[in-house]
Amino acid sequence: MNIGAILQQSGALDSIAKELGIDSQTARTGASVLLPAIVAGMGRSSSGSGGLGGLIGALGGAGGGDLLDLVLGNQATPVDRGNDVLGQIFGNKDVSRSVADEAAGASGVSADLLKKMLPMLAMAVAGYLAQQGRGNGGAAAQGGGLGGLLGAIVGGFAANR
Repeated sequence: MNIGAILQQSGALDSIAKELGIDSQTARTGASVLLPAIVAGMGRSSSGSGGLGGLIGALGGAGGGDLLDLVLGNQATPVDRGNDVLGQIFGNKDVSRSVADEAAGASGVSADLLKKMLPMLAMAVAGYLAQQGRGNGGAAAQGGGLGGLLGAIVGGFAANR
C-alpha cells in the first residue's frame, strides 16, 4: 500500500492544492512532511485499549469514511472536521501547531500553509483508513495490523516523494 499513490489516485492532493491555491508539487511536499506526524499520532491513539478499532470508531464520530469524500468534494473542505480528527490523534492544538512548525523547517513550505493543509490531509488519511476498516469488516482492526498498515502508508509515501 502506498498512501502517496492513494492520495494521488483519489485526487485528494489535487483537491487540497486547488483549494489552497498551490501547485501539486507543493501539496506533495507538504503532505510528505505532515504525513509521518499524522500517522504517528494515529499510532499513539490506537495503542490505547481500543486499538485500531477504537481509533476508527472514534474517527467514525468525526465522519469516518466520508472524511475523504469531503476533501474530494467541490465545496470548501469543512476543516473543523479535520481539526476534530487532529484533536483525536494529537490531543490539543499546540501539538498540531508544533507539527506544522517543524514540518515547515524540514520542507521549506510555510508554516501557515502547512497549518491549513494539516486538517485536510488528516481528513483524507483518516477517511481512507476508516473506509479500509469498514471494507475489511474491521479485519485490520481485529488482526492487529495497525503497525503494518500505518508503516506501509508512511514508508510508501516517503519512497515516492
